[in-house]
Amino acid sequence: MQTTFTPIQKLLVANRGEIAIRILRAASELHIRTVAVYTYEDRYSLHRYKADESYQIGQNNDPLKPYLDIEEIIRTAKRHGANAIHPGYGFLSENVNLARRCREEGIIFVGPKPEVMEQLGDKVAAKAIARTAGVPLIPDSEEKLSSVEVARKEAERIVYPVMVKAAAGGGGRGMRVVRSEKDLERAYDEARNEARNAFGDDTLFLEKYIEAPKHLEVQILGDNYSNIVHLYERDCSVQRRFQKVVEIAPSLGLKPETREKLYEYALRITRSVGYNNAGTVEFLVDKDENIYFIEVNPRIQVEHTITEEITGIDIVRSQILIAQGISLSDKQIYILSQESIPCNGFAIQCRITTEDPANNFKPDYGTIIAYRNAGGYGIRIDEGSSYAGVKVSPFFDSMLVKLSAKGRTLWGAAERLHRALREFRIRGVKTNIGFLENVISHPVFQKGQATVSFIADNPELLQMPRRQDRATRMLSYFADVVVNGNPDVQGKPAPKAFRQPIVPPFAKYAPYPKGSKDLLNELGPEGVSRWLKEQKAIQYTDTTFRDGHQSLLATRVRTIDMMRVAEGFAKNHPQVFSMEVWGGATFDVSMRFLHECPWDRLRQFREAIQHSPPDAHPRLQCSRLFGLSG
Repeated sequence: MQTTFTPIQKLLVANRGEIAIRILRAASELHIRTVAVYTYEDRYSLHRYKADESYQIGQNNDPLKPYLDIEEIIRTAKRHGANAIHPGYGFLSENVNLARRCREEGIIFVGPKPEVMEQLGDKVAAKAIARTAGVPLIPDSEEKLSSVEVARKEAERIVYPVMVKAAAGGGGRGMRVVRSEKDLERAYDEARNEARNAFGDDTLFLEKYIEAPKHLEVQILGDNYSNIVHLYERDCSVQRRFQKVVEIAPSLGLKPETREKLYEYALRITRSVGYNNAGTVEFLVDKDENIYFIEVNPRIQVEHTITEEITGIDIVRSQILIAQGISLSDKQIYILSQESIPCNGFAIQCRITTEDPANNFKPDYGTIIAYRNAGGYGIRIDEGSSYAGVKVSPFFDSMLVKLSAKGRTLWGAAERLHRALREFRIRGVKTNIGFLENVISHPVFQKGQATVSFIADNPELLQMPRRQDRATRMLSYFADVVVNGNPDVQGKPAPKAFRQPIVPPFAKYAPYPKGSKDLLNELGPEGVSRWLKEQKAIQYTDTTFRDGHQSLLATRVRTIDMMRVAEGFAKNHPQVFSMEVWGGATFDVSMRFLHECPWDRLRQFREAIQHSPPDAHPRLQCSRLFGLSG
């Protein structure tokens, strides 16, 4: 088989949170340099610190939309030399325009080809593919839903109850169940608005609503040479408002022939379009085990972790390898055939979120003041920014942690997962941990019998023990007394308020103001010496670029980090006589630890600091007048 290999030198991850970290780690294992992007609201998010480089996108007052800005992401990749982009899940992961723009700019898109996404990424188009491939479908709308009147006519033909769904949807967004005509208009408007905000596309369609089915999805992996395999199925039936809460791999209780049909249908659809990279084919299975195709998700899924646990196949790493042109049978992936893929035991994933189940799952925001996660045999944790002191933002998804457990039986995995949930301690914001404990320990769940109506049918799941959190409340009281004095004592001083520092504006392309270097160019060394003797004011040498990083940060500051502030510092401080940028330890660390050329660092300083002569060493005071020296 003839293969084409195009190496990824630097990978930009166009996402945030735990999935961004997951991708960055896979790339690091493959010795690929990484770039993270973040919005101002996400400036303290851990994913930006896990990458080799990170850059803000969008303006400071725009917390979310920059993650959906295709052109800004493409510009960032090109500006910083990234020749590949991984979209993760959500945001732009199913946007064919991103895949197409990557191809136009010569950037590797870690995902399916644009032609594949065009056919399967849109749910309406995917149904047409499935129909042609002979895969059973749920009755759905045949006309484009250009207005609520068209939607009303189609709903009457399909027969209520119906489901309003976003064509570019995912994660339960843009979905509404409509049981009668009087509720259709409101559901139609709400779904359009939600789809527009979440995906930038408000296209909708209708389909027949199947009562209390199981929601099953088959994981697909294909290379660029027409080799496609399935990695078995996941049971994603435990949902709330069409958002998955707990997932199981593989499903329990299906007839063997039903299971084989699921695999056959999934492969039939994906092979018909020459599918490449990772994806999932989703189905509903009713109580009589009739199968109905729903959609194809041409991306990595949130719940991919449990498939990795039962098969031992790193799906994200495989995505990156496939995007470079590696075949499934190559030793780096090593899937020789469908029969060679193991399926060992059971794995369960649950999503710990900052929601209050007792208050209709209302999202909670604020600062996490205490955080302790779990661990142990058979436990896997995928976290984003989860630590004491982190601020939970209202602008992003409420998921904090993906917690996965593996066991030889579903019951054993559930017991292990329940222990891990009890081990967690998260204080400062409300979480759904108590609710998840109830779900995991419920006998219907442990028998693998849960359907999509499981949560609605079992209101006792919301009867959770009330946490007193005495330790946190006591610590908060002690801290308040220590800082502010005993509240029972009269004359308690008001807490001190710190002023917000004023950051001077920095215009990237503004001219440099005149400084001492210009004086040196005009008067020469002797003229500057005479001028200096005549000055009554003290002339200052700023030592930030030497002592600031050498003494305070153990000399490990990279040239790229200092260059980001050097120009702005110089333009805002033209009155500084010279700037000290060099020392013996700097030379040593540049060569030994940072693997950088010290002379190139000096050249870059010379270009960035144009109004003052950089000072090479405090003991070489005269060097300030003659530019760079060693």
